[in-house]
Parts: sequence; C-alpha cells; structure tokens
Amino acid sequence: MFRGRFGFGGAVKNIVAWLGLLLMVASFVWWQVLSIPRPATSMRRTAAPAPFTLVVLDPGHGGQDSGAMCGAIYEKDLTFDIAQRVDRLLQTQGLATLMTRVGDSYVSLADRAAVTNRARDCIFVSIHFNEGKKVVGGVETYYAEHQAAPAPRLVSWIPFFQGPAAESPTLASQSLARFIQEAMVARTKAPDRGTKAEQFFVIANVGVPAVLVEAGFLSNKDDITKLESNDYREQMAAAISEGILRYRDVLKERQLPLAVTGAGTE
Repeated sequence: MFRGRFGFGGAVKNIVAWLGLLLMVASFVWWQVLSIPRPATSMRRTAAPAPFTLVVLDPGHGGQDSGAMCGAIYEKDLTFDIAQRVDRLLQTQGLATLMTRVGDSYVSLADRAAVTNRARDCIFVSIHFNEGKKVVGGVETYYAEHQAAPAPRLVSWIPFFQGPAAESPTLASQSLARFIQEAMVARTKAPDRGTKAEQFFVIANVGVPAVLVEAGFLSNKDDITKLESNDYREQMAAAISEGILRYRDVLKERQLPLAVTGAGTE
C-alpha cells in the first residue's frame, strides 16, 4: 500500500515536471517565431494613436526659478503669458487643457512629468525661451529620442502571455514637434532652427507625445524686441495652437508615416 501511494505521488511529480518542460519549450519556440526578421520597406504606414482629448501646457520655470533673463524680462513671465494664450485658443477649439503651474509658482520637473503621466488621452507641450550668443536667434522645437515606457506587466516574461508591445510615443512626439515648428516659422517669420532630439527631463519622462518649444532667444536683441510686442506673442501662441490642432487632424486621418529601414532589402 505504501509503495502504491508513493508511486502515485511520483507520477504526479513527473507529470508536473513534464508540463513545466513543455511550457519552457513552447515559450522558447514562440520567442523564436517572434524574433524572425520581417522584410522591411522604405516607408510603411503605422496606426496612429487615437486623437487626444487633453493638452497639458507647461509654462517653463516659475517662482524662484526665473529662467533666462534680459533686464526686467524674465523667461518665467513670458512662458506663462504664451501658455495662457495657447490655453485660451485651444479651449475655443473645444480642446480641454491643463496647466502645470498657476501664476508665478515653482513646480519641480518631476511634478510636471507626474501630472502628465496621471492624465489620460493627452499630449504635453512645454514652453520655454532660449539664451546664447547675442547673434543667435530664432525658434526651435525639441522631442525626446527616448521616452518613459509603461510599467512592465507582471507576466511579461512569458512570451505568449504578452499583449502587443506598447508603441513608443517618440514618433508621435517628432510629428507634433514638426507641426508646431512649421506653424511658428510660418506665422512669426522667425529664423527656423528646426526640430531636434534632446533628453530634456519633462519630455523624456512622460509616456505621451511631448515636445519642448524654444520660442526665441532672450539674449538676442531682435527676438527681445519682437517678444515685447503683444501682437507678436499672440501670433506665437496662435502658431503653437495651430500646430497642435494640425497634429490632431492628422491623427484623425491616420496619416502618420513610419520610416523603416531594414537590411537585406533590395
């Protein structure tokens, strides 16, 4: 009797061991199938994210952090002024907005990113002004080459339990940056310094399409003269709003192309 009981227990252990081995083999085979390279074409269309319903506006600096300065002109005041104008223009177009700071208050970079990551269906636009050599002027828009990814799933180590890989927001951020940059140059006639990849904290640590706008140089006399004009600041805000709305329209049309390069293609 005791031999029978121990024999049954041993059989169960053998079955469990075999099931574990089969699971490991199946996981390995599935991983190999997923890793087989697919033929790549020079250009492929990818499904764009769903249109957003919220724009997080981030006026740079604030409080004790004045940012760049030129005499009595502080970057923190200009960024808030432009952000308020963009806020008003977007709301008239039916878009909800959220400001990362209200008034002349200090908000850490981590808190700005955290507010954005807690929001749903949003994009992030941070507004700044540059400084540098006095002869340098113009506008430029940044996106992060690598952005924060969603938290890993508990079962992500098992290949066939994984869902579709979360799409990186980098391509979307690059497109958003391009639309805003084009609109700023067209409306303000400012020198075009293009779009650039840079790992600024507030755009690198959010998991949504995010850009950082440098709307002029406070170290450049011509830029300062223009920025002192209420009409020019309104045009700058209109350009940023226009770029955001153009990006939304493209999402609706699902027309974001993804450039793909692959080895071994003729």
